[in-house]
Amino acid sequence: MERNNIEGRRDDEVRLHSGVDQTLPVIKSESLFENGREVGIEHEGSIYRLKITKQGKLILNK
Repeated sequence: MERNNIEGRRDDEVRLHSGVDQTLPVIKSESLFENGREVGIEHEGSIYRLKITKQGKLILNK
């Protein structure tokens, strides 16, 4: 049975990373991008683009 956490994501998509501050939620990029290479993030009325580059790095642009 699949369980969803409070933000509506599956429990295996959001977890606490052992090497980071225990209050920092970690989201797997695969679940965030869902087979795409770019997502929009709305923050304080602006849209930011989070992209996967050809080299596999992440870049955030306004």
